Amino acid sequence: MEVILLERIEKIGKLGDVVKVKDGFARNYLLPQKKALRANKENIAIYDKQKKIYEEKNAALLKEVQSIAKNMTNLSISIRKQASESGQLYGSVAAREIAETIKLKGHNIQTKQIQLNSVIKNIGVHEVKIALHPEVILSVKVKVLRSDEELILDTTEENNLQENAKDELIQTKEESKIVKEESANDPKEVSVEKNTKQVKINQDKDIKKESKKATKDTKSKKNNGENKRK
Repeated sequence: MEVILLERIEKIGKLGDVVKVKDGFARNYLLPQKKALRANKENIAIYDKQKKIYEEKNAALLKEVQSIAKNMTNLSISIRKQASESGQLYGSVAAREIAETIKLKGHNIQTKQIQLNSVIKNIGVHEVKIALHPEVILSVKVKVLRSDEELILDTTEENNLQENAKDELIQTKEESKIVKEESANDPKEVSVEKNTKQVKINQDKDIKKESKKATKDTKSKKNNGENKRK
């Protein structure tokens, strides 16, 4: 079936493209999700008239999703599961559980946005992709832990990292504020301070020159004395 895409679809095409897809994919996904229109004369005419509206709608959605993605940068979640000594889970971690755990972190993620080729069956850290938008796909660390102690320890470490990041951000802002305040000082005072520093630099240079000259003179006198003895 040929369809007109109303947004970018990964590996298929971008907004406005007329593409041929499998009938089932079109009927079960693209058309009911309003991601495409059947590519007939009537719909092509409708798209041409409303092209600007579709473009503006997609641009606004992309901007909103980029803001959400920014808040999810470096996101990691921890899930506790029973497992054997070898690390094999008694069960598995699926997309739904990952989405629900991310929601507990304050991010509204749908299960269908989780890109998981197969369920997780082992203890460890797993990289999972989340498709917030066809043009915005980010990675999330999913830590599958064996016990409550591991979960508590991991949560504590994560909180410490977040606190350290906040402290560094506050310190950077304070330093930036101080620099701005210093820059806002009276230009005359700044000029005087610069001149004072320059004078000191010049004085240090003169002292070093005099010291080198005195050392050279001393060596010259010493050499002359030795020549006279000879």
